[in-house]
Amino acid sequence: MQARLLLEDGTLFTGKSFGAEGGSVGEVVFNTGITGYQEVLSDPSYCGQIVTMTYPLIGNYGINRDDFESIRPYVHGFVVRRHEDVPSNWRAQYTVDQLLKEYGIIGISDIDTRMLTRILRLHGTMKGILTTGNERVEELMERMGATPLMRNQVAHTSTKSVFSSPGDKERIVLIDYGAKSGILRDLTKRGCDVIVVPQDTTADEIRKLHPDGIQLSNGPGDPKDVPHAVNTIRELLGEYPIFGICLGHQLFALACGADTGKLKFGHRGGNHPVKELESGRCFITSQNHGYTVVEESIAGTELEVTHINNNDKTIEGLKHKRYPAFTVQYHPEAAPGPYDNSYLFDRFLQMIRDNKTANPERPRQAQLSETLRGELLYAQK
Repeated sequence: MQARLLLEDGTLFTGKSFGAEGGSVGEVVFNTGITGYQEVLSDPSYCGQIVTMTYPLIGNYGINRDDFESIRPYVHGFVVRRHEDVPSNWRAQYTVDQLLKEYGIIGISDIDTRMLTRILRLHGTMKGILTTGNERVEELMERMGATPLMRNQVAHTSTKSVFSSPGDKERIVLIDYGAKSGILRDLTKRGCDVIVVPQDTTADEIRKLHPDGIQLSNGPGDPKDVPHAVNTIRELLGEYPIFGICLGHQLFALACGADTGKLKFGHRGGNHPVKELESGRCFITSQNHGYTVVEESIAGTELEVTHINNNDKTIEGLKHKRYPAFTVQYHPEAAPGPYDNSYLFDRFLQMIRDNKTANPERPRQAQLSETLRGELLYAQK
């Protein structure tokens, strides 16, 4: 069956359909990863987007149960040069085509993805419509123009209820803005007692969980679409050590008085070079974001830049000058081959331990005695 991808600038791509039938509107973006298409499909940060894979062969190692980053895929469409429907891998349990059909996602193959990527690099990401129907181009343009791009995707991807992954070490409250499973895996394998909470959980509700630290997750969309998250982070800052990833990094910056802005075509792939300013070391990182912290907005805040992107010099890491809190724009949990960036989770846990040493809790008995003494004095009055 034929499928077509029409961009808002009028560029039309005609190819073969795989996955589901129908039509879908989304922001057309590209990912430069050579492998990892299953992780891309299941990353909640792609919610609302039609994803183009620049690597030409997709589907050759199939889909398995272990490599999902969320319970389901969230992309609004999938664009590839060549789709392989007969995978060759002992771990494969079914195909990309079957996965897309199961969740109603349209795929298109046999188009010039190199040309499409060059268009997006030159003009920036843009709205597109992906269809398997026979509508005229004029009808598709009208439909695309009448369909707004998805906003506030965080509410669609975040967990709706609190759940825990028990451990015998530090208690971490993971605020889920569309969290990848890798973040939870990295915390639990370090023995953390992790409690995952919805994106709209208030600061008071988090305090009642008695965390040792707060993990701000990744997530989709514009950070300014979730102002309640910014307010919650602002309230918790200084009370608990904080570590933010991707969208969590941007929300943290907003909470500290900095600003964010949209990138021309974003950073999406597993090969982005990031320089750690303190050591001068360069890390190859996995990234997926369309927004960044505006460099000029850091002046006048209590934030310090810790990492920069070696390609375009955008901000990739921040830390607070007074409070135990730091963030990175990239994904240390993704580990696209090496595990170079997983040390950040160890740094977070050490920060928690150092904070406890510097600010020891008063014994519970002393707190109760003080409360009782206050009640007796009040009764005597």
